[in-house]
Amino acid sequence: MLQPNIFNTFLVIPILNVLMGFNKLFELVHLPGALGFSIVALTLSVRGLLHPFFKQQMDTARKMQEIKPHLDKLGEKHKKDAKKLQEEQLKLYQEAGINPAAGCLFMVVQIPIFIALYQTLGLFFTPDIHKVILAINKVLYLSFLHVKAVDLWFLGLNLATTPQKAHNILYYAIPIITAALQYLQVQTSAPSMGMQTAAKVEDSKKPSSAKALAGEEKKDGVGGDFQKAMNTQMKYIFPLMIGWFSLSMPVGLSLYWNIFSLFSIIQYKQMGKKK
Repeated sequence: MLQPNIFNTFLVIPILNVLMGFNKLFELVHLPGALGFSIVALTLSVRGLLHPFFKQQMDTARKMQEIKPHLDKLGEKHKKDAKKLQEEQLKLYQEAGINPAAGCLFMVVQIPIFIALYQTLGLFFTPDIHKVILAINKVLYLSFLHVKAVDLWFLGLNLATTPQKAHNILYYAIPIITAALQYLQVQTSAPSMGMQTAAKVEDSKKPSSAKALAGEEKKDGVGGDFQKAMNTQMKYIFPLMIGWFSLSMPVGLSLYWNIFSLFSIIQYKQMGKKK
């Protein structure tokens, strides 16, 4: 269950201790649904720790949009010389203060943490909760954090139950909320129309013959169709897929996912206002 390995030692067990720390705090103040509020607090804490990586990703994305017209020009100018194109692109990145790899840091760092959070929360939503509690107490850093029982109820919902098994209209609202929040997250994370329009205006100023322009428009049309299809999948299919998955996931895991999505939406909007 909590086998001694590198992943558990450095991620799962520390996260579990933080979760139990929040749980103990909320129990001391007699807050109903302590575990549910602990999941919320833990999710916000992790999202806050990841904010520097998130901000770097947003800054990189914004700068990439700003230099896109110049990258397109370089691509057209050096389309027959891949080595020269790469050199000129790297030069442009340096002038703009862009590290292309930096934009991936948020996802790279987030993946193992997400897996660890998923495994940590999944411990509480297994049938033999008493066995789980014994295993958890063995890896808690302080005896003060030890638990004898865990209250799985939060705002009238059993965190260990899946909407699929609950057969209750209140639980069926969870997948709908999950899909809606995922849709909003995709919407707010997409590049603004203003930036896309500016790039198109800049591209339209490029001098070219009627024949070259016709060829470019044809190329853009094919690329545009592909991009449109990808955007549609991200905008509609992915949220529906996440909502479908949450139908068979314990409510506690959906709670984590939804709080994470909600906080992401807020951060995207705040970053958008600063542009």
